Amino acid sequence: MSRNFENHNAFNRVFAPNKLTVGLFLPLEVYHGNLTIFAQHTAYMKQIDRLNFASIWVRDIPMFDPSFGDAGQVYDAFTYLSFLAGQTNQVALATGSIVLPFWHPISLAKTAASLDQLSNNRLLLGVGSGDRSIEFPAFGIEFEQRGERFRQVLEDFRRLHTEDFPKIKSALTHIDTLDLLPKPAQKYIPSLITGASQQSLSWIAEHGDGWITYPGATTSKMHVKPLGDKIKAWRELIPHQTFKPHMTNEWIDLAEDPNFPRTPLRGGFVLKTGRRGLLDLLYEWQEVGVNHAALGIHFSSRPIADVINELGEEILPYFPSLGEIKR
Repeated sequence: MSRNFENHNAFNRVFAPNKLTVGLFLPLEVYHGNLTIFAQHTAYMKQIDRLNFASIWVRDIPMFDPSFGDAGQVYDAFTYLSFLAGQTNQVALATGSIVLPFWHPISLAKTAASLDQLSNNRLLLGVGSGDRSIEFPAFGIEFEQRGERFRQVLEDFRRLHTEDFPKIKSALTHIDTLDLLPKPAQKYIPSLITGASQQSLSWIAEHGDGWITYPGATTSKMHVKPLGDKIKAWRELIPHQTFKPHMTNEWIDLAEDPNFPRTPLRGGFVLKTGRRGLLDLLYEWQEVGVNHAALGIHFSSRPIADVINELGEEILPYFPSLGEIKR
């Protein structure tokens, strides 16, 4: 299924064929039980917007699991992005990713369309089936059924946005004489499938508006090649060879020494590198077909403002955002 995003503000700021842009993954700081640390982050968000990063991404993690080790995104994804919409003007607002099985299609469609309208069409929606099995019993949902529920939610969600007074009788949604308001600013909100989401590669190629995957190893060009092979196999399955973007991410510890070599930390979960090594990685990603890179800096050993500034001043000129948000 191909959707037209020719006039979509966020899509065209972040994605284009054979181009790579750069965004930041939130949170910018690891949560250790003190929410007051996030109060100063509004200034960082304005800094990100001013430096012209393409996007900011938040994760949908509804429950805290102490055994997981990292609380991740503490605030609700849509609530946080709504707040940030009022603090910024240009940066795209993205979810990476909404766990679709935890949502009812009507609630999701209403919330997403409202944010899209209020943010001037700046919303991108990464969606996934969820991978934290401990959360599913809390919602009364079978973990093994998440793939089927993912498809059901996504199908109903899209129909609620694109049809006036849709007649839907699915396993989750029964409506006949009702409509959803508001609709998104451009009819469609791009929904990028995260990982496999319990679906086949051909299903992702046909039904996703893009694809989000983990990068694998990032310490050398040789390690990046498997990611390119994966992207190539996916793109070969896209109907009519329509352009659909690929996005990946990496948690980085940006060294003060610009020549610090690309070095894996925390068992490969974090990449420590100087800016020249990061530039090399981004060029390698672009070469194999990645269109957007979201960098997480919450494990950085340097001050947050310094890392954002260096990325904005030394990295973004080589991978600039693709346009201004239209009013």
